[in-house]
Amino acid sequence: MSSSAATEPELPEPRDILYINVSRIGDTLLVTPAVRAVAARWPLARIHLLAHPKRVEVLRHLPFVHRSASIEKQRARFMGWLPGKPYDLAFVCNFDAPLVQYALRVARRVVAFRQSDEALNAKLYRAVEHPALQTTHAVDIQLMLPAAVGAMPAGKALSYCVTANEERWAAGFLAGQDADGKHPLIGLQVASFPTKAYRDWPPGHFSELCRRIRDALPDVHFLIFGGELEKQRTAALAAQLGGAATLCAGKLSLRETAALMNRVDLYVGVDTGPTHLMGALHRPMVALYHGYSPSRVLAPLDHPCLYAIDHPLADRCTPEAEMAEISVDQVWAAVQQALTKRATETRAP
Repeated sequence: MSSSAATEPELPEPRDILYINVSRIGDTLLVTPAVRAVAARWPLARIHLLAHPKRVEVLRHLPFVHRSASIEKQRARFMGWLPGKPYDLAFVCNFDAPLVQYALRVARRVVAFRQSDEALNAKLYRAVEHPALQTTHAVDIQLMLPAAVGAMPAGKALSYCVTANEERWAAGFLAGQDADGKHPLIGLQVASFPTKAYRDWPPGHFSELCRRIRDALPDVHFLIFGGELEKQRTAALAAQLGGAATLCAGKLSLRETAALMNRVDLYVGVDTGPTHLMGALHRPMVALYHGYSPSRVLAPLDHPCLYAIDHPLADRCTPEAEMAEISVDQVWAAVQQALTKRATETRAP
């Protein structure tokens, strides 16, 4: 932390708090336990959460956030120049100087990870040392910022809120696809984003897994999630599954996708943003992790029904290691366990 920590007076009770986290979908969700910790520490404070324009929607309707909006590094340079500081306290998760400088213009005290610019660090209320790569779970890293000002964890589960209108939309969508009432309903995320393609499980493995599921559970229906970038792969799997699948990839908004995810009996996916989103919904899931980014640093914490499957060389490999090393047998066994647990819980009084 900054050397001024020992000499600073006790932090006054903040009434307006700014939280900035400009990142991809997964990292946006991974910060929600930290924001919840701040809300629990100062329950009367109004928390204003700023995120990337394309990710801010995953933060809508969180009960502990007063308002969410978007910000970009480039736009931040031109913001916050009016007199006065509307925020008592700000947290910045990023290492982008324009975002930190913006926070310093609008907040009386700013907490951030230590930046490369020592002159900038000197202006922070707390400068928190960021752990070395792959040594600490991503949620625990984010919790270090609130902890620097005495806000302890209020649980480590990720947070997301599906609205009642979204639940009704999802029910109508499934009815229109003749998928409502199918059992089990299984969501699939078959690919990560291109720069992390080493996390992808082979298409042939997904095909074989779906074949085994259909053989054991003829009434199963699959929802194939994803975006435009993996359109060829998702379309090929949908074609193989025919009427047993609905191709959602590239056709829905992020919040529509989440509303459908909230209806599945089980989700099976590789390590990517939608898998973090599924982790925030707390429904049964089987998640596959590459050895270069193992489950111990990325898997959902405090999750009620997570089956995390790591590459055999977890913590001992480079991105070149093939995800094919995770066998279909391993994933099929986890799917059976998750569905059995789900069925038991559904039958419980």
